[in-house]
Amino acid sequence: MKIVFATNNEYKLSEVRKISQDQLNILSLADINCHEDIPETGNTLKENALIKAQFVKDKFGFDCFADDTGLEVEALNNAPGIHSARFAGEQCDSEDNMRKLLNDLEGKTNRNAQFRTVIALLLENREYFFEGIITGEITQSKRGTNGFGYDPIFKPTGYDKTFGELSDDIKNSLSHRAIATQKLVVFLLQQKEKRLK
Repeated sequence: MKIVFATNNEYKLSEVRKISQDQLNILSLADINCHEDIPETGNTLKENALIKAQFVKDKFGFDCFADDTGLEVEALNNAPGIHSARFAGEQCDSEDNMRKLLNDLEGKTNRNAQFRTVIALLLENREYFFEGIITGEITQSKRGTNGFGYDPIFKPTGYDKTFGELSDDIKNSLSHRAIATQKLVVFLLQQKEKRLK
């Protein structure tokens, strides 16, 4: 089964390919020569994920899935949320975003947070959605260099290490994206089996 993952993020792509254990032929945007920056104009993670998948389906005709992920921090009214990638501004990077988040939380005792991923799948002209959530807290400072984004300052519930300190294998077994992706992969493999019958 050939399906496009509407991303140019190599970390996300390898994470999803690892989780699916190569049972699916997952193509990236680069693989289909899509080099446009797909606008994320939705007001929710679900809307943004669907916009990206729909763009690829409309323009290239492939069955496609896309994800949108947000870090939701309780003490900041669930910010940065859909603005997680550009929290510190359009031209900013992960370091800037983490710095801003740690500054915004200075003096706050409630550091509860959750990562939430929503995957939108367009398969044979039908829409499906899969969600993954992992709870945890924001640490006082950066720890570890693994992963990407806010991983070095997010400590998942039940662990004493941040995502930035955990190995890829452990992170991939419990992360928000892993939870959503596992639901997606199970669903796609079921569809694949039905086609083979």
